[in-house]
Amino acid sequence: MIPDDDSDGGEAANGLRKIIHVDMDAFFASVEQRDEPALRGRPVAVGGSSERGVVAAASYEARAFGVRSAMPSVRAARLCPDLVFRRPRFDVYRQVSQQIRAIFRDYTPHVEPLSLDEAYLDVTDDLRGIGSATRIAEMIRQRIRAETGLTASAGVSYNKFLAKLASDQNKPDGLCLIRPGEGVAFVDRLPVRRFHGIGPRGAEKMARLGIETGADLRARDIAFLRTHFGAMADYLYRAARGIDLRRVSANRPRKSLGGERTFETDLSSGAMLREALGNIIDIVWDRIERAGAKGRTVTLKLKHTDFTTHTRAKSLPRAVADKAEFAALGHALLDEALPLPQPVRLMGLTLSALEGDSEPEPDAHDAQLSLL
Repeated sequence: MIPDDDSDGGEAANGLRKIIHVDMDAFFASVEQRDEPALRGRPVAVGGSSERGVVAAASYEARAFGVRSAMPSVRAARLCPDLVFRRPRFDVYRQVSQQIRAIFRDYTPHVEPLSLDEAYLDVTDDLRGIGSATRIAEMIRQRIRAETGLTASAGVSYNKFLAKLASDQNKPDGLCLIRPGEGVAFVDRLPVRRFHGIGPRGAEKMARLGIETGADLRARDIAFLRTHFGAMADYLYRAARGIDLRRVSANRPRKSLGGERTFETDLSSGAMLREALGNIIDIVWDRIERAGAKGRTVTLKLKHTDFTTHTRAKSLPRAVADKAEFAALGHALLDEALPLPQPVRLMGLTLSALEGDSEPEPDAHDAQLSLL
């Protein structure tokens, strides 16, 4: 049951905000099921179905079998023999995403998209004078269902970190509210794996240090965290206490521009890798030019047959001048990596340290589309 009021109407005067995080449910897969009724209720994966394909998104029916995004398609098919694969239709996903963002902007101009399927909204002063962030979130979810045929989950709280955690709490098609004063208790109960920015390896390291929950993390002082987690320490210290001072930024700067390609067959020779890199450079530089982006750092990503990933980066004291320099830096990074210890199944190239960029947050999304 959704409360009639957030009981936070006067909190903004004390420095607290009313933040909503909206996250579409299995977005790509749900669009495919919406547009092809025969897929409804069936396990669906969006991505390449070939031997070297990767799952970009999985429906909840597929997730019940253990299928997850970024999983090799071969493994996904083994887990779920009835899995239906569909190639990504990013043009359609973008159109639907624009519909959803238009709904957001009916309630607030303060919308910070993280990717095609999620965004933060600051509704402290909403355009319709509704006053309750919880009611606004429910209205938005109802409109998304009515206008797109899709479902969304939402989290409501007084900062971005908690709102994002809350949106994942009652998925799919759910809503969760964390009121002022409830943040620490909510975080205390969570496994640290739920903290954004803590991946499987990070969670394993924490487990070795006796840190399993938010309460365990909060019990460690800042000196301990800096010793074991370096630059991540300050973020972890604040997160364990439900603290996040970031504002919702409608003009949030892009963190990077890039792309990656999963190959049908592993590549091992220098000539084949250079040819593949040339194709990626063409596609990525086109994106860079269309965005009018300028950046100083070029990063090469190589994923090997055993799924280990290695990256190499080169930063200039000024922006990369043109495509020729971008290509030269990419090829120089590849040459440094040769000869390879193993064949490569995926390669990616990214331009970052963009002009106007700020220090990245742990939960930032770099909205890169795989070149499948």
